[in-house]
Amino acid sequence: MKTAVVTGAAGFLGSHLSDRLLAEGFRVIGIDNFITGSPTNLEHLKNEPKFEFKQQDVTEYVHVSGEVDIVFHFASPASPIDYLELPIQTLKVGSLGTYRCLGLAKEKNSRFLIASTSECYGDPLVHPQTEEYWGNVNPIGPRGVYDEAKRFAEAMTMAYHRYHQVDTKIVRIFNTYGPRMRLKDGRVVPAFISQALRGEPLTVFGDGSQTRSFCFVSDLIDGIFRLSNGTYHEPVNIGNPTELTVKEFAERIIRITNSTSTLAFKPLPTDDPKQRRPDISKAKKLLAWEPKVDLETGLQKTITYFKGKI
Repeated sequence: MKTAVVTGAAGFLGSHLSDRLLAEGFRVIGIDNFITGSPTNLEHLKNEPKFEFKQQDVTEYVHVSGEVDIVFHFASPASPIDYLELPIQTLKVGSLGTYRCLGLAKEKNSRFLIASTSECYGDPLVHPQTEEYWGNVNPIGPRGVYDEAKRFAEAMTMAYHRYHQVDTKIVRIFNTYGPRMRLKDGRVVPAFISQALRGEPLTVFGDGSQTRSFCFVSDLIDGIFRLSNGTYHEPVNIGNPTELTVKEFAERIIRITNSTSTLAFKPLPTDDPKQRRPDISKAKKLLAWEPKVDLETGLQKTITYFKGKI
């Protein structure tokens, strides 16, 4: 039986990744310090014999006994509300955490996959964003703690690949949504859905003309799993290229939830990206992957989950 280590296992994506790996026959060792992850995301695995959990801070140490086939480094605050409140921890998990997890992969002679982000592109001057685009990032702005942590993590990952010949993969994750997101994590999907379900005004920053593209979590995890089994070492975008404005998205949430909510416009945060859409040509070619779940279907599943949380 193959063994996978998943850091950030109690997070939104980490828990779904753990489920997929278990379904594929892996033994999974999940690691989390619960700084933003939640034990409830792993509650359904408490009696799963192939799942083992360790409460560790990967910026301090990573200890795993026995053989390991692949390390997935997903530990990190990932929403603006989190990394603005936890700037030092965000930088540490992207630097020290990545270093320690790469060290584990080197020690175990295992594969390594880092969860990077579309935020590496910053407020992009190229649209849609291809993996060859180097980005437009403000390193000292408030969002820089997350953007630069991930950019450093990518550089460290490639250094271990080139210098130590570690079999590494880099996924650049675009906006993803689905069950197990936190209601108050500050991202647009849970914010809009929770406000709509409560009949509160939906908070739209700026005039709502900035664009986003949303990928359902099962599609994203499928792309990541395919990438983990491939031979490509440079970054690959995984996301849904269907693009819409934030205002259009808010209006769609109101319609699907049959809410009486209106829109409340507030100033655009510093360095908030005006456009975000992945070019997934590389994922299509290398992984034979593209998203399957349409936005309407994915939102219905997500709204059903949030109804049980409000």
